[in-house]
Amino acid sequence: MAQQALVVLTTLGTEADARALVTALVEQRLIACGTVVPAARSIYRWEGKVTEAGEVLVLLKTSAARWDALRSSVERLHPYQVPELLALPVTHGLEQYMSWLSHEVTE
Repeated sequence: MAQQALVVLTTLGTEADARALVTALVEQRLIACGTVVPAARSIYRWEGKVTEAGEVLVLLKTSAARWDALRSSVERLHPYQVPELLALPVTHGLEQYMSWLSHEVTE
């Protein structure tokens, strides 16, 4: 694996918002792919109250080298006041897929 790959998780309130964010990030070459998973339920504490909300989970595939630019773009484009943005390192992957990912997120 040439570059360290990341799977980055975020959630959005609607599928339309998720699709718009993923499309913008692919166009900016900050991610190779974004997978939109509708119908998630999140339970969390916000402003002192336990809240439950329907959300759309998004899995963003990128390289560690693009993390700073990706984070900055998500902070700017994401509609939430405090967006979830968690980066998980990829320790193994199909070599052909990893090569494609690296090619797609080059600067």
